[in-house]
Amino acid sequence: MIRRLLATLMIVWLTGFVWFVVMLPRPADDSRTDAVIVLTGGAGRIERGLAVLTAGQARRMLISGVDPLVRPRELAGRYGVPARLFACCIDLGDAVDTRSNGEEAADWIRARRYRSVRLVTTDWHMRRAGFELERQLPAGTTVLRDAVRSDPDLGMLLTEYHKYLLRRGAALFGI
Repeated sequence: MIRRLLATLMIVWLTGFVWFVVMLPRPADDSRTDAVIVLTGGAGRIERGLAVLTAGQARRMLISGVDPLVRPRELAGRYGVPARLFACCIDLGDAVDTRSNGEEAADWIRARRYRSVRLVTTDWHMRRAGFELERQLPAGTTVLRDAVRSDPDLGMLLTEYHKYLLRRGAALFGI
């Protein structure tokens, strides 16, 4: 009986992991949203958010998870965009993890009464990031998931899969 239960759990875990890896989220289309949220921590994320913003696919951008010592003009210089774009259209947030990214972004969205938002993060991180954001948002807010493609190794995928499962499990208990 215990062996069957363990075997079943292993099959469910393995099936979930295969789904997690094979069905990594993809980049979104060029749909327009009220805003774009970029979570720091991976290559290409800020560049993707800036491309969305400069193409007019969003009015404003929040970069969540920026070190408090970083200044907008430093980011403008690093990414080769005019400082006036940061002054008018980009906010910097100082969240420290994925859960606080979701809280910070939801507060930002609520304060501006946005109804649609594009979430930009790396493909392997999108499921957990989207989960954290969507559980904080007001009802009726649309989230367009826009994954930045990456080439994660097996260790990264296993780590993120376990974080995702643990976070989903914790949410069942209201944590």
